[in-house]
Amino acid sequence: MRRCFRVLVVDDHPDVLAILKAMLVKEGFEVVVAPDALSGIRLAYEKHPDAILLDVMLPDLDGFEACRRLRDMTEAPIIFVTAKGTIEDIVKGLSLGADDYVVKPFERTELLSRLSACLRRAHEQSGEGSDLIFPATSIMLDSDRHELLIENRTVYLTPREFEVLRLMVRHTGKVLSADAILTRVWGPEWIGEPDLIKQYIYRLRQKIEPDPASPQYLHTVRGGGYYFDAEDLR
Repeated sequence: MRRCFRVLVVDDHPDVLAILKAMLVKEGFEVVVAPDALSGIRLAYEKHPDAILLDVMLPDLDGFEACRRLRDMTEAPIIFVTAKGTIEDIVKGLSLGADDYVVKPFERTELLSRLSACLRRAHEQSGEGSDLIFPATSIMLDSDRHELLIENRTVYLTPREFEVLRLMVRHTGKVLSADAILTRVWGPEWIGEPDLIKQYIYRLRQKIEPDPASPQYLHTVRGGGYYFDAEDLR
């Protein structure tokens, strides 16, 4: 029997909540709804959803701030479902840790397809989970804790930051294009969004580089992409 996935829907419009709930229940999902961001964050903590559908325009916190807080407490896929659909909005949402971004009005089949893809990727990634990676004697990545240990420093990474860094570490010394990183971490539908990768490289440098302005570990090749250099970790 297929597992019943639990989806948390956060939207302040009762009619939207009703439509999304009915659609998801019909497809066999268990659905929990919240009319505002703070309720959604509380329910995410209490109910441990497998995925979260999140509006941007909410009455208490905006969805971007809610996404940031949710990403710190759960690895469940977060999909923005919102009328705010500019490129700036999409890039901002994804850079805060969302897994996908669907603009209202949407096709039922599109939303269900994207939700299924996010759940599938989350399942595949969780299967890689409980390993320790040692690219150099002075560095260790702990997949269970999403931590990076560099000499005497322990750096906590968000789940998506960890996936980006783990991909680069596993290809140490190899230049990975922005599209290659997008494909492996977010999925092929996000090819062509290099600004998203720039933001994640920036965030990782702020966390792990002694001097982010002069990076030792995460390097940029102009016009080519990015690479991780373990030889610098001494």
